[in-house]
Amino acid sequence: MPLEDMFSAKENGAWRKYSTQEVVDTVNQLSVGLLAQGISSGDGTAENREKIAIISANRPEWMMVDLAIQQIGAISVPIYPTINNEELKFVLQDAAVKMVFVGEKNLCRKVESVKADLPDLQKIYTFSPVPEALHWKELLFEVSPNLERQLAQSKESIRPEDLATILYTSGTTGTPKGVMLSHRNILSNMFNSTEVIDEVGVRGKRAISFLPLNHAFERMATYCFIYASVSVYYAESMDSIAENLREVKPTIFTTVPRLLEKVYETIVRKGSELTGVKKSLFNWALRLAERYEINTPLPLTYRMQLALANKLVFSKWREAMGGEVKSIITGAAACQVRLLKVFTAAEIVIQEGYGLTEASPIISGNRYPEENRMFGTVGPLLRDVEVKIAEDGEILCKGPNIMMGYYKRPDLTAEVLQNGWLHTGDIGTLVSGKFLKITDRKKELFKTSGGKYVAPQPIENKMVESPWIEQIMVVGESQKFVGALIVPAFQALQEWYAGQGLPYPGNLAAVADKRVRALISEAIKTYNHYFNPVEQLKKFALLPQEWTVAGGELTPTLKLKRKVLFEKYQNFIQEIYTQA
Repeated sequence: MPLEDMFSAKENGAWRKYSTQEVVDTVNQLSVGLLAQGISSGDGTAENREKIAIISANRPEWMMVDLAIQQIGAISVPIYPTINNEELKFVLQDAAVKMVFVGEKNLCRKVESVKADLPDLQKIYTFSPVPEALHWKELLFEVSPNLERQLAQSKESIRPEDLATILYTSGTTGTPKGVMLSHRNILSNMFNSTEVIDEVGVRGKRAISFLPLNHAFERMATYCFIYASVSVYYAESMDSIAENLREVKPTIFTTVPRLLEKVYETIVRKGSELTGVKKSLFNWALRLAERYEINTPLPLTYRMQLALANKLVFSKWREAMGGEVKSIITGAAACQVRLLKVFTAAEIVIQEGYGLTEASPIISGNRYPEENRMFGTVGPLLRDVEVKIAEDGEILCKGPNIMMGYYKRPDLTAEVLQNGWLHTGDIGTLVSGKFLKITDRKKELFKTSGGKYVAPQPIENKMVESPWIEQIMVVGESQKFVGALIVPAFQALQEWYAGQGLPYPGNLAAVADKRVRALISEAIKTYNHYFNPVEQLKKFALLPQEWTVAGGELTPTLKLKRKVLFEKYQNFIQEIYTQA
């Protein structure tokens, strides 16, 4: 279905809309421009085909370049804009990238700073105009009959099994690995994932995009939106999401649990500022939502109360998101069940899914119809995807979506691809033979000195439900008990100090304050009841600074880099166990 706003982004304060026809024409013009630059599919082998990198924040040009690269049989190499110089140099060298598209001046300078070590790199093009730099529109050629025939020949020469893209996984440890996905991998995952969003009723509606496009999750979501005739609006920045949601009025969007948690924390914080009847009403509605269940009969009295809560309280939540949101798809990490219940009760369905870059990336997902959703699971498998649980609990996956392998790393490929089955590294089970449930990362399980295995993720996911705990990493490998590094919720602490009639002393003094430790100790005591004695937190260290992507403690999808954190805060961990 042709759209007048297939892609949209803010330009000079107003939404610039690209119609379906304009996108098609631009992609074709860019394709012939690349062909004119000598970019081609080479002899068809992965090593010899041309590689083009894209390093940019989300914008329509990102997707148009991606589509143009793919339809001439070249290979796109998406890269996180936040990548450090050493990793950038490694990726561009490893893939022998010939051409790079960057978003703006700073990224252009970043690539230029390592260019001397990149003999294969010929040209750098920018999306935003940069003085003395090549602009991407210089590659837009008028499609003459001769060039149209050349483009058609390029398209026809592409086989489903050909390599389409290399995605270097940032990972939580080690050097980036280049995941090779074929056209078949991508298309099979797109067709089957689109079935999931189609059930929401999104055709002709809008989505907003803010997760990094170079991440397999957001990129696949965009392919699905294109195929399902959903208009994609690109948020201006992470800071402007709230404002852009109200402007765009999306029906659906993707996110990661941490961002969903921040939305919820903001709602709760604003609720706590209310007074009198309004505050009582807010707290009543929240308690009601936390009791919500699916696939089970709810008493008439509860349903009547919930209808009233939706009218008086939750309607305002939906208005803050534009008033049209029906579904939010979340992945990349586990989502708190409490959030799933609360948002669903508020008539905003959270569809939690699961996947890996190596699986193109979607393996399973909770569906929009209630009978195919289960809180605490990542939903039924996609069509054509098989899963089996190994003897040690590891999830193994097979299907047309499973990667070709790691680029130039047959050794690593052999470790995870065995007899056609992808070893995901995740531990899980199938509930009722239908709903996939992830319990932990295989490599993140650790054993205490008492010989007991501990899975950190469930403990961490429960502890961050506390309003006083912003971030947490559970530790205890080969130790007598389980401990944790904790970043307090500093904004909540500032409000607590104000409530005591005291000035906020700063993060460093706050984490040393015995009263703050008491608040967090009480929270840990409350949530420890959910775990066996061997899993309960006995000691903790408070850290004065939040973990960030820029600081190197989090991956771009906001997952903990455990190895980095363990090394960076080794002294704090030692203190936990020397105090024992």
